[in-house]
Amino acid sequence: MRKAVFREFGPPEVLKVIECDAPTPTPTQVRIRVHATTVTAAEAAMRRGQPLWGRPIIGFRKPRKRYQTLGSELAGVVDAVGREVKRFREGDEVFGFAGWNIGANAEYFCLPEVASLTPKPSNKSFGQAAATADGATTALYFLRDKANLRAGQRVLIIGAAGSIGSYAVQLAKRLGAEVTGVCGTSNVTLVRSLGADEVIDYRNEDFRKAGERWDVVFDTVGASSFAESKTVLVERGVFLPTVISIGSVFHGLWRPLARGKRLVGGMSVNKNEALQFVTELMEDDALQSVVDRRFPLERIQEAHRLVDTGHKKGNVIIDVLAQPRQESR
Repeated sequence: MRKAVFREFGPPEVLKVIECDAPTPTPTQVRIRVHATTVTAAEAAMRRGQPLWGRPIIGFRKPRKRYQTLGSELAGVVDAVGREVKRFREGDEVFGFAGWNIGANAEYFCLPEVASLTPKPSNKSFGQAAATADGATTALYFLRDKANLRAGQRVLIIGAAGSIGSYAVQLAKRLGAEVTGVCGTSNVTLVRSLGADEVIDYRNEDFRKAGERWDVVFDTVGASSFAESKTVLVERGVFLPTVISIGSVFHGLWRPLARGKRLVGGMSVNKNEALQFVTELMEDDALQSVVDRRFPLERIQEAHRLVDTGHKKGNVIIDVLAQPRQESR
């Protein structure tokens, strides 16, 4: 089988596609023939060896595995099951999130039966399904479960055109909130089309100087901090960062000085309930997957270069089964 690997931290050029044996599932695992996966900002950072405080997990001087493979979102077909597996059968079309068991940038990938994995909506492509596995469920986790966002509240979404942000706009509207999205000039129309009531173009306006207040500030890209955002939060407002910095943690501890305003972080470990929720929305065509570009596995370096710009729209998909076009001579 083919898979994308890297043996050292660095730019996209460290990624190589190699041939190797397909994995064999354990008694409690399923093996998936991956049709589509994605490249996320978090994985691009891991390729660079960032953040530094994460080195104990990803490796100090080089990746922990000799041939490290990235990929946390996937969609494909179950082609082998362990003898103890009851939840899935061969031939099932599934999509899901690998969590700490990254490695979906490959033709075959094994996951435990209890992993964040669920049947793929029949009305969506493998690419569309893979693109929702982490972005949509992360947005749901922060807005619904951590902030308890309610109808009538006002939410500011920073990075509203990205993978998490584009889903956050749609889900916040579904929860009944009034949504303000923050994005660049080229994405204003997109964010409005996703349902944002107001859009702030960060190239021309600073949300901290807009003279407005929000119940929730959701930073999906690590562009702000609790110290900066608490000035635009209402009393008892909530700041939600998907990227936790040391400074944010320090400021978040000083709640008495913030008049009840809170920094709320966290990580959703098991996404099965959230996957069921977004599956129902996809089946009803009530959740849109924004796709910037698609690449075959052999062009994964190009996909990482696009993500490294920090300006992708929505998701970058890797079509694993697609074959690269031959260059004309």
